[in-house]
Amino acid sequence: MHPRQKKLLLVLLMPWFFLLYIGAVLALWDLIPDHWAFSLIFFIIFGVAWAFPMKPVMAWMNKYPVVEED
Repeated sequence: MHPRQKKLLLVLLMPWFFLLYIGAVLALWDLIPDHWAFSLIFFIIFGVAWAFPMKPVMAWMNKYPVVEED
């Protein structure tokens, strides 16, 4: 798959991932105690956690196709 096609696919799918991620984080938000320290830890963890599943996707997207030699 050409990198342009991969980028288009990612542009179409990434907003859905973020909507699901934000929904899950908001559902978890209701479960934590109402204290500023818990809120701080919660937002530090989940503010960064989205990057971990996106890292292999970004690597896949920017990998160029293998060109076979004749």
